[in-house]
Amino acid sequence: QVQLVESGGGLVQAGGSLRLSCVASGSIFSINEMAWHRQAPGKERELVASITRSGFTNYADSVKGRFTISRDGASKVYLQMNSVKSDDTAVYYCRANLRRDTYWGQGTQVTVSS
Repeated sequence: QVQLVESGGGLVQAGGSLRLSCVASGSIFSINEMAWHRQAPGKERELVASITRSGFTNYADSVKGRFTISRDGASKVYLQMNSVKSDDTAVYYCRANLRRDTYWGQGTQVTVSS
């Protein structure tokens, strides 16, 4: 099993920056892909960015050029959020994929004020 704990959320002004962190514990060496998703009020959860163990990244079109996902070893993943917009307001969730299972963190709130 894997446990995920996110941190770094908060209130940020439009145009500003924020860095989210996610730390995994447990069977960390079984983790393949890690990712960030977000869910805004009244909307479905959506993929923001993902990164494989080898470092291959994928981004939602809405965040390309503004957000950067990075990974530190087997257990930590970060999301650098620059030039944030009001549409980025959401609860951000960390996800870890193992060969057979998927784990989620509890989420961290990001609120962008205009």
